[in-house]
Amino acid sequence: MTALKLYVDSQYSSPYAMSAFVALTEKQLAFDLIPVNLDNKDHHQSVYSNASLTRRVPTLVHDGFALSESSAIDEYIDETFPGIKLYPVDAKHRARARQLQAWLRSDLMPIRSERSTQVIFYRPSATPLSTSAQETARQLFFFTEQVLPLGANNLFGDWSIADVDLSLMLQRLICNGDPLPQRLLDYANYQWQRPSIQAWVKMPRPPL
Repeated sequence: MTALKLYVDSQYSSPYAMSAFVALTEKQLAFDLIPVNLDNKDHHQSVYSNASLTRRVPTLVHDGFALSESSAIDEYIDETFPGIKLYPVDAKHRARARQLQAWLRSDLMPIRSERSTQVIFYRPSATPLSTSAQETARQLFFFTEQVLPLGANNLFGDWSIADVDLSLMLQRLICNGDPLPQRLLDYANYQWQRPSIQAWVKMPRPPL
């Protein structure tokens, strides 16, 4: 058994579980990946909830220390283990990366609702974006175009975990055939080919 365990949803479709999985993979750490069946309410069982505290996935367990909430997990991994930096070294860029992660997790609800990650990992939706979701998409495009330098493949020079989270949000639209600016399409598709991301994308998934 390894010292690291990552609890994720059993459908391997949580964007937050994916972020933590990529963080561990980029650090080249050995870890046990443990699926939790959310449909069966396994995350409410005392064994899991006592460790997770928030009763959500992902939860990371490291030598008996349990931590949930993906951005907290990403930061813990980056600060605890050597290897590639998950966050920018520059303080302003690092703050921007954290701002982006917080925004993606707390806002953009129309996109997250109408274009769940099932459109990426299972099948697209036949329902067009609502007016609200279209406006939210424009907000997403505006933010991305402001922080992504022209001609760049990464947000902050070197790759960071924020690139994972942002590209996944954009892939919700791309995989469903929704329009977005070519520059953002190219950026998201470039990020999507990163081996750590593809390791999650290619995970065998149970049927819905």
